[in-house]
Amino acid sequence: MKYAIAIVAAAAALASATATPAQLVARASSSATATSSGSLPTVTVKGNAFFAGDTRFYIRGVDYQPGGSSGAADPIANVAGCTRDIAEFKKLGINTVRVYTVDNTANHDQCMAALAAAGIYLALDVNTPHYAINRADPAPSYNSEYLQSVFATIDAFAKYDNTLLFFSGNEVINDDNTTNCAPYVKAVTRDMKQYIGSRGYRSIPVGYSAADVASNRYEMASYMNCGTADQRSDFFAFNDYSWCDPSSSYTISGWDQKVAQYGNYSIPLFLSEYGCIKSARNFEEVASLYGTNMTPVYSGGLVYEYSEEGNHFGLVQISGSSVTEAPDFASLASELAQNQPSGDGGYKSSGSPSTCPAQSSTWEVTAFTGEELPAIPSGAAAYMKNGAGTGPGLSGSGSMSASGASTGTATPGSGSVTAVASGSSASASASSAAQALVAGEMGVAPFVCGLVVLVSSLVGAALL
Repeated sequence: MKYAIAIVAAAAALASATATPAQLVARASSSATATSSGSLPTVTVKGNAFFAGDTRFYIRGVDYQPGGSSGAADPIANVAGCTRDIAEFKKLGINTVRVYTVDNTANHDQCMAALAAAGIYLALDVNTPHYAINRADPAPSYNSEYLQSVFATIDAFAKYDNTLLFFSGNEVINDDNTTNCAPYVKAVTRDMKQYIGSRGYRSIPVGYSAADVASNRYEMASYMNCGTADQRSDFFAFNDYSWCDPSSSYTISGWDQKVAQYGNYSIPLFLSEYGCIKSARNFEEVASLYGTNMTPVYSGGLVYEYSEEGNHFGLVQISGSSVTEAPDFASLASELAQNQPSGDGGYKSSGSPSTCPAQSSTWEVTAFTGEELPAIPSGAAAYMKNGAGTGPGLSGSGSMSASGASTGTATPGSGSVTAVASGSSASASASSAAQALVAGEMGVAPFVCGLVVLVSSLVGAALL
């Protein structure tokens, strides 16, 4: 149909005005999903680096799991414990803690707010000892019950502005013979990204933490950054204990060779664990990690680990409400204080995805090749629209032998976000925030009404 020019112009203006509330929802979503932890800017990925607003963000932190991984306790739900330890985090001068296990049914508001008040972000593993990919038999463990737990953990932490990132897996591959797990780790990464987008959450980075296995580490890094956009990780991290004080250096440790190897890697790269204990830890590697040789490629790292758990890696010894600092605590604090990178560190604002690695004696991926990945389990696909619901927490029976495993191969691109669930808590909160924003300001309603009158007048004039 064709209309008079005046009517077309009025209709266009009306369309523009009525689009405004949707724009308000989009802008308001970050504040709507924020809680009392909203005192820190959210962190995003730009090129091969993290940014907090327009400022490059370097991860300067520690791995934090008091009680050890086998204890399966949630330190972010323990208010007394996190309050005790945040005082020590401030002494260290860190901005990030990594937690390996949380209870996705617990309340984390107080600890997340306290961390934010101290300027500290959370890097969170979404797996627990009983809900994870089983490296001995990965296919059955990639099932809808497992993904329900993963998604419930995302639901529990997506609302906090200081949730820095999610790890889809940790050291699932620990030798050449377990590289057949790679497609399942990558499928979980894809599913997490799709869930975050489908539920209307902000774009929280998702990636993998690889073991210190030299024979396949680069292949895994390439694999997690190849394929279609929905398949690729937002970052890649690996554990590195090759720099051992006092007889090591940037070149003796081989860190210079890794910088060269990953020089064209197009997504953020950082150390998810570091801190060799073969001798006294002086943390001399901190100067290199945050120096100009490495910042164009690396975005910092996390020292393993905060509390002593019987493995001699602990920076402190915890006894009830008291904390005793080990000698290397002061060494780390001193090195971090002396080595604070500034500027953008020479990061790359753009780059190309990696090429998927070919099968070899150290990369034994045969069930799925190239861009092929397991299809999301049919029972888990509904979570994208309906949400995951209440998670199993730390008392669930486990998912590794549960039913509902994947039965097919996904089409590349099938993990893209096609719709944002209108009934999601994120969308609802954003909508409420937008309505409040409109109510507090002049809003668009008067303009819409005025344009309706204008269109009606023009139509009426045309009929006379």
